[in-house]
Amino acid sequence: MASGAFAFLNGAAAPEMISAALGGGIGQLFRAWLSRHHIGQYGTAALSAIAASGIYVLAAALAQRAGLELLHYPSGFIASVLFLIPGFPLIAALLDLLQHQTVAAVSRFAYGLMILLAVALGLSIVIEVGNVDIARQPPLDLAYPLTLLLRAVASFVAACAFAMVFNTPLRAVLMAGLLALVANGLRLALNDMGMMLAPAAFFAAFLIGLVALGVDERFNVPRLAMTVAPIVIMIPGVYVFEMIVLFNRGQMQQALQASAVCGFAIGGLAMGLATARFFIRR
Repeated sequence: MASGAFAFLNGAAAPEMISAALGGGIGQLFRAWLSRHHIGQYGTAALSAIAASGIYVLAAALAQRAGLELLHYPSGFIASVLFLIPGFPLIAALLDLLQHQTVAAVSRFAYGLMILLAVALGLSIVIEVGNVDIARQPPLDLAYPLTLLLRAVASFVAACAFAMVFNTPLRAVLMAGLLALVANGLRLALNDMGMMLAPAAFFAAFLIGLVALGVDERFNVPRLAMTVAPIVIMIPGVYVFEMIVLFNRGQMQQALQASAVCGFAIGGLAMGLATARFFIRR
């Protein structure tokens, strides 16, 4: 459900959403099986990425054989592996830096980066073997009120489902879903009005940070548990996909362009969370 909803938020239609949901679900089951058999975390991340994205490619191929047209292939492909993003270590590292706990922050960043590299390795193998298409298509043609409604539902579902995958307590799961519904809706609406990805991501993350800190103080719901899932679903998935594919194919100029857009958007998310702390007295 989380992978399918994230695919929709990145512009996918129903065939890509179903394929992403199949890939993400089977990939998560495979990751749990590998963990129970004590496979190393980096190997588990790479193998799970291969399984999830490989299932997506297979499901998409079967859909095309059945006569369904997949116009938003990249959105579903990257959505199938989003459950592997190490959200807790990376966001905890950011909060550690803000509290001047440099050693802990560097350790968490290093761990998160190694997991991301393992996931990128798995994706690169599937991209090369499956000759994955990188062509980006126009967005879905839906009435704007319907688009807003579906975005809200997808944001809530994706954040709640990812929070459950991250072993978040039930009360924090619901809070994460509501936060994502409002904040991600704000981010996408700002994009619709012409704002660039990075500042829109900043304002959305700033809102998440403010609300999470306020709820933590008043209701004692851990702010990290409420923050991770809404932030993860705001990752610019299509640009991440393009960055990996283009680097893998040696198209360095285009790869760097995709990397810059992706990096600024993720940086906006990080700075939004950081800025929110300046408005809360501890």
